[in-house]
Amino acid sequence: MSKIRVLVVDDSLFMRRMLSELLMRDPEIEVVGAARDGQEGLELARQLKPDVITLDVEMPVLDGVAMLERLMAEQPTPVVMVSSLTREGAEITLQCLERGAVDFVTKPSGAISLDIDEVSSQIIEKVKVAARVPRPRLRAPLAWHRGVVEPKNPDSGSFLPSAPRRAVETLPLVVVGASTGGPRALSLLMGQLPSDFQAPILIIQHMPEGFTRSFAERLDKLSHLRVHEAQEGDRIEAGEAYLAPGGRHLQVRYGGMLHLSEEPPLHGVRPAVDMTLLSLAQHYTGKLVIAILTGMGSDGAMGIRALHAKGARILAEDESSCVVFGMPRAAIQTGCVHRVVPIEQMAAALYEEVQQLCKTSQVAWKCPKPPSC
Repeated sequence: MSKIRVLVVDDSLFMRRMLSELLMRDPEIEVVGAARDGQEGLELARQLKPDVITLDVEMPVLDGVAMLERLMAEQPTPVVMVSSLTREGAEITLQCLERGAVDFVTKPSGAISLDIDEVSSQIIEKVKVAARVPRPRLRAPLAWHRGVVEPKNPDSGSFLPSAPRRAVETLPLVVVGASTGGPRALSLLMGQLPSDFQAPILIIQHMPEGFTRSFAERLDKLSHLRVHEAQEGDRIEAGEAYLAPGGRHLQVRYGGMLHLSEEPPLHGVRPAVDMTLLSLAQHYTGKLVIAILTGMGSDGAMGIRALHAKGARILAEDESSCVVFGMPRAAIQTGCVHRVVPIEQMAAALYEEVQQLCKTSQVAWKCPKPPSC
């Protein structure tokens, strides 16, 4: 069996050495080259044709975003970003994920992390996952975002809906879960939802603390809905999308109140899709539409089993558009999925499901306990 050939790109000599050494500890990986900036990285990528590239975010000469754009245009190659936890690092990393990077790992303590060994298992795992991604799925769908949404109203800071608002109590609740490949998929999905899509959305994307606020702001710029990072005590409202914050599980309480939990990770992640879905199975009495998008593992499968029994409509992303077909496959294998559609059609499918459910209104947040609940 041939080894995974990796090119390391980082402007720090120390980081290039450390990343190369920790990757080479795995018998399935071979580091074939190291570059000190994006320009040299492109040249080595052309010569060496690696299976995977680990790419620093902030570099001189040619930074991570510029290198990635040129790489995807010339020879799409799976990329794992190695990012700092700064606000600027988060912004650039999210741009790279939208432009075709498969995943990212955060440096524990800044640009030069002496403790990079702490995330060695993450880096190795994500490199192995990236190596299995079909290259045709790497091209960034930037054109999909162009012309999809109207400019936001400069005075209100939000989109003006084309239809009268419905009471949130009679609207279905939409839940979207994603992991590897999710930032790009969610950017497309949220950008395509029409202005009369009033159903509230809970978004659970596997992402560490420090990145979800920037991601919510990016989604908000693309979407007709108001997208923001969920906060403790938020009450679900029509036309709003709530992104689970990194490092916290997002749960729903009686009355449509959101709770951020610090319970242990589930499936090795926090936030976990199943934590949200299982809280809905316990506390929610209204209609639900659930979409499981691209991602590694089986997060979401347990929750959709419980909610399928309660009448939820469940969609999964088709393998043809998934960066990683793990989570959708696990969902489909439960036998609970009603529709399987590529990400380009997911917004339309969600709209159809919501419109259909709106024809039979039902009070969603009626509390089955006394007001004190």
